[in-house]
Amino acid sequence: MNTCLYLCLMSLATGTRAMLGFCANLSFLFKEKPFLERYAAAADAGFRAVETGFPFGFSKEDVVKAKISAGIEQVLINSLTGDVTKGELGYAAVEGKKDEFRKSILTTIDYAKAVGAKKIHIMSGVVQNPTSKNDQTLVENLKFAAELLQQENILGVIEPINNYSIPNYYLNSYEKAIEVIKAVDSASLKLQLDIFHLQLIKGDITHTIEKVKPYIGHIQIAQAPGRNEPDTPGEINYNYVLDKIQKDAGYADWIGLEYIPLNDTVEGLKWVKNYGYSL
Repeated sequence: MNTCLYLCLMSLATGTRAMLGFCANLSFLFKEKPFLERYAAAADAGFRAVETGFPFGFSKEDVVKAKISAGIEQVLINSLTGDVTKGELGYAAVEGKKDEFRKSILTTIDYAKAVGAKKIHIMSGVVQNPTSKNDQTLVENLKFAAELLQQENILGVIEPINNYSIPNYYLNSYEKAIEVIKAVDSASLKLQLDIFHLQLIKGDITHTIEKVKPYIGHIQIAQAPGRNEPDTPGEINYNYVLDKIQKDAGYADWIGLEYIPLNDTVEGLKWVKNYGYSL
């Protein structure tokens, strides 16, 4: 049983507000430091777990050494996306890129196993003028990935991303995401629910959480529209939303902090205590 689930169950048993487990997204937080040093920075700040994008430019040995030295758990890693400078953000829905997709999944699984991550965010890619062929491509690629992930006891997650943050990102609809998950029909594929993206895609957070809760495999948070700390001025009341996630959705796993700190990362973490939680 992971630490987050244990704390949630204990808090429910005692009737107190659950201590949700927050993991630091090292691609967003602690950017005051070089990437590999962020593992130790997160541990020093009190985090027990982290998540990351794919660690471009670093060998898995480098990443494993940084993680082990920090004594911290890695929850999730993003799939290898390709050349981001050319706008490549994954291949899962991109026609003609089946070989690249399969290589990216194999490489990501290799890194995930090395760092002990049990979740992989599989990115669908940027697609201009999508058609039904992209739907078919996505489902076929995810079926391939799900079979591999099942063998490794790793969960794949797919995430709708809003068009303001990434124009033309293929998976930009929750309805589409659920359709795809149903079509793949594997326990090894679920939904990554980022509340920031949800707000900018469609809003209606309460009802959407209710509809998608059977499919949720991972959750991330940030304020909207600025993508800063949850307690900064914006559209989302996270005191309410975190309670909704916990009590109504029954979510008892890590919540990724994928936000852009307004200033210093550690200074910005005061919201956790102010909301009645802890790291």
